[in-house]
Amino acid sequence: MPTLYLIPTLLADDTAEQVLPPTIRDVIDKTDAFFVENLRTARRFISGLKTSRIIAETTFFELNKDTPPADTRKQIQELMERKRNAGVLSEAGCPGVADPGSVVVGMAHALGWRVEPLVGPSSILLALMASGMSGQSFVFHGYLPIEKQDRIRAIRHLEKEAQQRQQTQIFMETPYRNDALFADIVASCQANTRLCVACNLTAPDAFVRTQTIREWKTQVPDLRKKPTVFLLL
Repeated sequence: MPTLYLIPTLLADDTAEQVLPPTIRDVIDKTDAFFVENLRTARRFISGLKTSRIIAETTFFELNKDTPPADTRKQIQELMERKRNAGVLSEAGCPGVADPGSVVVGMAHALGWRVEPLVGPSSILLALMASGMSGQSFVFHGYLPIEKQDRIRAIRHLEKEAQQRQQTQIFMETPYRNDALFADIVASCQANTRLCVACNLTAPDAFVRTQTIREWKTQVPDLRKKPTVFLLL
């Protein structure tokens, strides 16, 4: 049976030497087909690793939230018939976690493929590690609602869950809405609730800080256009 490799990508530019093991390059060298969230980003990532892989001779299948599952199923079935291995590349970080890569992984399991996850950076786990919050009990919620009132209700619900279960609540936002989300968290949560802000992880200007809501009210960070993970407890 063929192998589906789950290949982590970079969280920050120009950090491959620091965060990616040599295994990543070895796998990309021997893999001819990739399921990717963004074609341009995937090509740039592979080119930047300077492997022997020739982009023009590489097959890319786009897999994002708008990709019809039937298209992905046909693609992986054809690869299986041709006995070709494949890789899955996220837009940033680990595929299958907070991205649509899990769709093709589930199909691969159903078809009997060997699935191999590779080591690499995950913003969610790095943020949890650095937060000082519970790593024994935690939940990742992905993106909160866009509409302000719905978002505030979600924040208050997560705070309640954190307090009742002593469970770290993890979520994120599209970078250009980070400041609005931060403002809603600070305005909606109780003064003693702890909030961790983990921003630009693995980059030279990475920022991770855990404080109470009371403390954050006097120290507002600039999160504009910076990938950020938020944690509540």
